[in-house]
Amino acid sequence: MKRRLKKTLKWTSVSGLVLVLVGAISFVVLYNMIEVPDPNADFQTQTTYVYYDDGKTELGRYAQQNRNSIPLKEMPGTIKEAVVAAENQSFWTDKGIDPKGILRAAFSNASGNARQGASTITQQYVKILYLSQERSYTRKVKEAIMSLKLQRQQSKEEILEGYLNTIYFGRGAYGIDAAAKTFFGVPAKKLTLRQSAVLASVINNPTRFDPANGKSNRRDLKGRYDYVLSSMAKTGAISANKADRAARRLPNFPEIKSEQTYAGQKGHMLELIKKELVRLGFDEQQINGGGLRVTTTLDQQAMRDAEEGVNEARPADRPELHVASASVEPGTGALRSFYGGQDYLKSQINWAVAGGQPGSTFKAFAVAAGIKQGFSLKDTFEGDSPFYYESGVKGPRNEGVGPDGQGNDYGTVSLLTATEESINTAFADLTESMDNGPEAILDMSQKMGIPRWKRNAGGLDHLHNSPGLEANMGIALGSATVSPINMANGYATIANGGEAAPVYVIEKVEDQDGKQLYRHKVHTERVLDEDVAADVSYSLQQVVTTGTGANAQSLGRPAAGKTGTATNGDDEVSSSWFVGYTPQMSTAVMYVRGRGNESLEGYLEPFYGATYPTQTWTAIMSRLMDGLEVEDFPEPVFVDGEAPDEGHAPYTPPPPPPKTKKPETKKPEPKPTKTEEPEKPKPSKTTPPPTEDPSTSDSPSNPIPTGPSEPTDSTTTKPKSSPKPASDGG
Repeated sequence: MKRRLKKTLKWTSVSGLVLVLVGAISFVVLYNMIEVPDPNADFQTQTTYVYYDDGKTELGRYAQQNRNSIPLKEMPGTIKEAVVAAENQSFWTDKGIDPKGILRAAFSNASGNARQGASTITQQYVKILYLSQERSYTRKVKEAIMSLKLQRQQSKEEILEGYLNTIYFGRGAYGIDAAAKTFFGVPAKKLTLRQSAVLASVINNPTRFDPANGKSNRRDLKGRYDYVLSSMAKTGAISANKADRAARRLPNFPEIKSEQTYAGQKGHMLELIKKELVRLGFDEQQINGGGLRVTTTLDQQAMRDAEEGVNEARPADRPELHVASASVEPGTGALRSFYGGQDYLKSQINWAVAGGQPGSTFKAFAVAAGIKQGFSLKDTFEGDSPFYYESGVKGPRNEGVGPDGQGNDYGTVSLLTATEESINTAFADLTESMDNGPEAILDMSQKMGIPRWKRNAGGLDHLHNSPGLEANMGIALGSATVSPINMANGYATIANGGEAAPVYVIEKVEDQDGKQLYRHKVHTERVLDEDVAADVSYSLQQVVTTGTGANAQSLGRPAAGKTGTATNGDDEVSSSWFVGYTPQMSTAVMYVRGRGNESLEGYLEPFYGATYPTQTWTAIMSRLMDGLEVEDFPEPVFVDGEAPDEGHAPYTPPPPPPKTKKPETKKPEPKPTKTEEPEKPKPSKTTPPPTEDPSTSDSPSNPIPTGPSEPTDSTTTKPKSSPKPASDGG
């Protein structure tokens, strides 16, 4: 037994010695093989370039020239001490690596826990300057060896200076001087203790600890900030009393003006693209300093067309007026252009993303849901105002004052006429008459491209969120907040014959060596039968041909669309829209004021969607369509299924009375004792009032000439009496 034990110990010792020798030899070989490259040559390639849809024309860059290296002596002692206390307290005494930290991280990683790092300031500096951001043991070995070599080549002061001039602080700022100016508007040499503690904190996680990203981020920053101050007291950099006083509050964060590279619409584009890159899984450091090559869906000429169209059509001298547009390609979902509002340097709100209440433009989704359930464009609905639900609850009213001050009356109208003239009460009747009408319309809108309401999401980024969009009886009137980009995409589904494609703006992402990191794949889903889509499209074509969207006729080619207005809590019109399309492009235009919910009445006159929004849409689309072939829409089918509710049959005029023979004069018949006259037809309950040419419900100051009656819709309407809008002026 003793002999066997001695033999085992002998071989174990020999094996251990061999492993140590192999490890030592491997380390020596690697140490001699791995060279420290020139940091300047490698680091110049880290700028991320963004391109238009051709993949060649540069749209912009991230982190371009946002670096200003300064000598260590110009950096205040507070920032040097704060960073060392926060990131590597043994910096001044270690050899560039932390063996204990490496073992601790290796044990944690081997145990299946979240992967941990064990990087000293020297290792972080090496990783930034010479290596990739990948997490692998190979990279860690290279990092350790290069750190040891760098430790022999440079002094601690040189390493700290290089580190503080290259580390990423967030907001596109690389290096302490750029960070000081970006966060506090001062050069690094003027940083206070509190400001230094903040910048030392954000190094750990620039996105999470940026207070500009929200209240939770500010809370997280405060926790890290307190840790940095207590660590400074622990290392003797400051007294405990001074740390306690500084920890009472964060420093003030002044509003910093954006760089000129973000001027005009360029800033709105770059911010939208950056947010989409983050959503796709790229972090801020990769975006702002990872040397990515990003190709977008945005077309440079189309972006110019949008801006020129808005400037041509919008009224002058309206500083509080915000105009937004978005153009989406049917069949792909590619966002080809948008106009986000005023110069990005004056306001960072992108109204093409922030959106507003779309009003009657949302009725297109109700038409689609209604026809899918079995109603037809010929079926009739209540057009008088106000509307009362079966429960007795008062519903919406129509635009105008009407004879009783409750909005204009239209009598019984077909779904086609209700769409053409944007009759609110008819859509309330349609919603109530459907099976689970509100839910059906909500479901249809989401399938066609309108995002769900993410109740926990805040801010004004509504590209993937529609605040307030829920299943209620007034859903068809568009009181939720929807972005013009998503409204354009929803209508693009109709233009594409009922096949929906998610909207997107990032075409592909490559690294600096051309390796593809991401590529969008177009995916379409049929959400409407082609016949149903053709009928919905026909109703929207009639809006342009004979309804409230007549100003779009000047496009000079087949077009379809819908006007819309919505009101705020004071029953004042606060948003005005036109959303329309040709077979090649779908475009939405929105007008709002101030913070997005302030009254347009008395400020933008006329405020109806039939005027400025439609004219703006036409100005943009005429440019986008220039040189493209004129394409027609499919013919309507007038689908007529099994409607879920009775009482909506198309109006049928009574038969004419039978003709009577004239008596012959030469041979008169003997006079009968009792004559029987043919029975006169009884008037139908749905017989409309005498026909009069209605003026547009969306622009009473610009009456739209009525065209010939649609042969499948014999219902007429009552004239309007006042331009004052209701809850949705259409």
